[in-house]
Amino acid sequence: MFTKDSLKNFFNPETVKIIGVTVGTMIVVFAILFGIVWKNRAHIFGSFATKYAQSIASAEVKKDPETGLVLPNPELPAVLSNESLVENSVAHANPAVVAITITKDVPKYKTSYQQQVDPFQQLFGDNSPFGNFNFQIPIQTPDGTEKQQVGAGSGFLVSPDGLIVTNKHVVADKTAEYAVVLSSGKKYTATVLARDPILDVAIVKISASGLPYLSLGNSGALKLGQSVVAIGNALGQFQNTISVGVVSGLSRSITAGDGGGMSEALDHVIQTDAAINPGNSGGPLLDLSGNVVGVNTAIVQGSQNIGFALPINSIKSVISSVQTTGKIVRPYVGIRYQAVTPEMKDANNLTVDYGVIVKAGQNTNELAVIPGSPADKAGLVENDIILEVDGVKIDADHDFAQTIRAKNVGDSVVLTVLSKGTQKKVTLKLEAAPQE
Repeated sequence: MFTKDSLKNFFNPETVKIIGVTVGTMIVVFAILFGIVWKNRAHIFGSFATKYAQSIASAEVKKDPETGLVLPNPELPAVLSNESLVENSVAHANPAVVAITITKDVPKYKTSYQQQVDPFQQLFGDNSPFGNFNFQIPIQTPDGTEKQQVGAGSGFLVSPDGLIVTNKHVVADKTAEYAVVLSSGKKYTATVLARDPILDVAIVKISASGLPYLSLGNSGALKLGQSVVAIGNALGQFQNTISVGVVSGLSRSITAGDGGGMSEALDHVIQTDAAINPGNSGGPLLDLSGNVVGVNTAIVQGSQNIGFALPINSIKSVISSVQTTGKIVRPYVGIRYQAVTPEMKDANNLTVDYGVIVKAGQNTNELAVIPGSPADKAGLVENDIILEVDGVKIDADHDFAQTIRAKNVGDSVVLTVLSKGTQKKVTLKLEAAPQE
């Protein structure tokens, strides 16, 4: 029980001073801790969000036995908002997304003017009723060259020492100079290490260390309707532009052109309605955990909300190859081909409706079998139909190119080939694809 004397002693100046110092110290410590938490709020939120999402994903999912639709589960807590997950994904990924600028020496001209004779003065002399006309024609003459930015694209860091993934068509010009601009605005000279001869992907490098970089996800686990985020240098002007959408389609096959007459066929690409504009090429397509699931590569001109991305699973081996050897080393067969379909079978009286037929391209220099290639050495010729690779049937579920990419340089594969109506086995040794 407090007495008058004890209260008097408790509130003496020395005790009050000690209490004041203690309270002040607690306030300072709290302010410091609050500052640290606030500064790292994105990472802390991301950690809690990931664990929260995992707990939800691991919870029992109940479905309607008739429709197969997921039923509400009152045992599950409220799901984090899609907006919060997008914000967290962007906060995590944005610092590792870069702009790539393309610079070239372009001709420079100077303009001069050449005086022309007045036709009326020639006819009427100085007393021409039409007055005197001064005719000057501008003439442009070459005046050396000057460096100008001629294009721009996007890319993303995949290692702390400056390794960057982008599209091959972004850095296709071997006479151009390339630079990388980080989201912070810092600019670096870039070197193109490798251009993939098959996929529209390239690896560039800047000299730096300790850089933020992105984790690679699993594009094979993508589902239709899954939310995705695209980040890139939209129109070459608006760096690190964010767009959000869903996976609209999987395993699409498209023919992509660069606007300059060059085109290439791309298989098993991801279709998304996340806005992908010119300049976004080479930027990442992310899941809501901030992992890269695709590389934005193409849009359909004149369409709305139809964009395509290369699946990251097909690019992982490219990144690994460059990190290990400094170049892209992948196996190749050395043929041009077209997938056999039921429609092709009916139109050409074929005996099979699957596999790939060895076929020359539209241009005269696009041979069906590349001279000196593994296919040429194994005796494959135009119009042969490859039905199986190591016993795997080549059809809509097993793409020929994907099947070969899963092999290693130096592997021997057994092809089941239909040649001039006769089915046979052909052993082919895979070689490294030629470097560009």
